[in-house]
Amino acid sequence: MVSAVLFDMDGTLLETEELKALSYARAAVELRPEHVREADVLAAFDDLVGLSREEVASALMRRFGLEGAARERMHEFEADEPWQAFAGVRLRIYEGLLDDPELLLKQRYPHNIELLHKLRRQGYPTALTTMSHRHHVRRVLSVLGLADTFDAVVPRDDVRRGKPDPEIDLLAARKLGVPPEEFLVIEDSPAGVKAALAAGMVVIAVATTLTRRGLRESGVLDPQRVVEDPRTLPAVVRRRIEAAGGKRVKE
Repeated sequence: MVSAVLFDMDGTLLETEELKALSYARAAVELRPEHVREADVLAAFDDLVGLSREEVASALMRRFGLEGAARERMHEFEADEPWQAFAGVRLRIYEGLLDDPELLLKQRYPHNIELLHKLRRQGYPTALTTMSHRHHVRRVLSVLGLADTFDAVVPRDDVRRGKPDPEIDLLAARKLGVPPEEFLVIEDSPAGVKAALAAGMVVIAVATTLTRRGLRESGVLDPQRVVEDPRTLPAVVRRRIEAAGGKRVKE
């Protein structure tokens, strides 16, 4: 049965993945302005959605030959590795984007957020797991008016291994005191889906423009559990909960 619901944040409650992609692209161009095009980095980011900061930065450095330029900036960020310098440049850009509340509100997914509120009203405990770091999570949830909505929030800071490792989802289950197999997870990325499945949880993926291709090509989830149109997500969730013997979710 389904006793609790776990939401991802980036790409699920709002499209911060687009902002992350843009920040990595602009950082790469800043490091090698004569050799890197923003559009190429944005395209490459599609394959990296949901991975950790180190994994994303390292992959983009290799693909676009950024290591030398990043190494020259290591002192600026007191970095031990070139990827940390690249991530530092990118983080400065990303935080500038997050400082614009109007931009964040434009990126929100209203259907998914309404589903969250509906499940809360019907008594389902809710948790949030995200590969974003704590101060970013607080900023986003505050702007969205969701600061006090979740019973448990687990950011990247709280675990050693990020998605697709199940550590973050299992920690959320422990915080709520609910067995992993009684969770329904709402995710958008292949990495997030893999983490939830590895944790023994039931998963529904809501695809975005950034994750749609990866979800299709990875085959990690039955296509019937991949929602292409977020307007249909509440109905898909209702059917899945009822099939698992959970409380009926009202329209």
